[in-house]
Amino acid sequence: MNSPQLSQTHTVRGSYVDGGWRQSAGGIRSINCPADGTHVADVAECTSADAEAAVASARKAFDDGGWPGTPELERGAILLRVAGLLQRDKAGYAAAEALDTGKRLVEAEYDIDDVIACFRYYGSVAGTDAGRVIDTGRPGAISRVVHAPVGVCGLITPWNYPLLQASWKVAPALLAGNTFVLKPSELTPSTSILLMDTLREAGVPDGVANLVTGTGPEVGAVLSSDPRIDLVSFTGGLETGKRIMVAAAETVKRVALELGGKNPNVVFADADREAAIDNALTAVFLNSGQVCSAGTRLIVEESIHEEFVAEVVRRARQIRLGGPFDQEAQTGPLISTAHRDKVHAYVQAGVAEGARLLCGGFIPDTPELGRGSFYPPTVLDGCKTSMRVVQEESFGPVMTVETFTTEEEAVRLANDTVYGLAGAVWTADASKAQRVSEALRHGTVWINDYHPYVPQAEWGGFGQSGNGRELGLAGLAEYRETKHIWQNISPGPSHWFEPSQAGVQQ
Repeated sequence: MNSPQLSQTHTVRGSYVDGGWRQSAGGIRSINCPADGTHVADVAECTSADAEAAVASARKAFDDGGWPGTPELERGAILLRVAGLLQRDKAGYAAAEALDTGKRLVEAEYDIDDVIACFRYYGSVAGTDAGRVIDTGRPGAISRVVHAPVGVCGLITPWNYPLLQASWKVAPALLAGNTFVLKPSELTPSTSILLMDTLREAGVPDGVANLVTGTGPEVGAVLSSDPRIDLVSFTGGLETGKRIMVAAAETVKRVALELGGKNPNVVFADADREAAIDNALTAVFLNSGQVCSAGTRLIVEESIHEEFVAEVVRRARQIRLGGPFDQEAQTGPLISTAHRDKVHAYVQAGVAEGARLLCGGFIPDTPELGRGSFYPPTVLDGCKTSMRVVQEESFGPVMTVETFTTEEEAVRLANDTVYGLAGAVWTADASKAQRVSEALRHGTVWINDYHPYVPQAEWGGFGQSGNGRELGLAGLAEYRETKHIWQNISPGPSHWFEPSQAGVQQ
């Protein structure tokens, strides 16, 4: 399978249950490239009945199959095989990802590299955390803390990094011995569909990995509420995350939520100016701002504000927009025209509330861009934390600029958000960098950098960014139950209630 394909003869794919593709009870959804509207693929529009069948498959595989009892080293070896197959088929996966999302092919290739690294990481840590033995202080007794799989997992993923977000859930869930039902975004299902074939080829048993395509209200609702699901993991918008948490509460499921952010990028006057400007652009305009950790809030010291922002705007105006295979493009379209219009509405609201539009802020209508859902890099200056465009996640290429004069004010502004996912601080003062980074209430804080991550590190947030912990051993812990086992190896009567002569009442 050197070039993975979405279509099989006479089959519209989208419901993968018990090791095979099934005819869906629903209709067909056309997947189109957001760069120009061209047709990419047809996938099944699965129904709640399809989702229930997938849940039943995963439940049976967990309860009656051998996957939970498979040695972790063996499960890890399968993940390493998955990584190898993904490396073999990287070109096909990257092309499918680029067409679904509209992002540049080179960015999609980087994403697949990260997917491969994720599966390799979890495959390599197999068997390294087998629990621990506790000194009981009592002869003849053994106390152990051990791990067990959670059970059946409902995995719901977003459209901005489709396969990477899926891999962050699928890889640790499999290593821990769980079964799962994956629901990718209905806008970008292609690479998740391809992943099912790769998992099967790598040796994942039938019923362990299941997939249903479709909408959140129809399919995602089943994964949130079905009592046969033990854990639901969701990455996406805040309002949807709230609904999932409410639905999961009915059956007291374990819930892991990663709900985005409104992330501060704090620049002090003593920062390396060139590095800070370059990274300020990358922080917010990478993938057209469709990144949960995007540094959309530039918070810059007042004394360098005018010069710093002027250079950011100059460079932002030069960023070239284009489709996946445009070799000159530096960033791509937004995921849909509906999303583009939402982003534009945030910009208009910001201007109405007093922000100054320095660049961007319009919908392109040129022949090259007019057929797609493009939106230019946009900078709004003179922003306040009371503005919607500062507080709410627009999920687009929109930078808001705030200023500060003291370290304390910088921290106060940066923490003035309901979110708490990520942020950065730029300064040449090492002590200041440590003080500010420790004071920021965000799950990841970069010092003199923006956006790097490694699969070994924890990824999660404070506040309404969610309660999930992805990546690394913390990510693996989401998919494990930890239990304590006490064993008395010399059992005998406790004599607890045997009365003493002094305590006997007549």
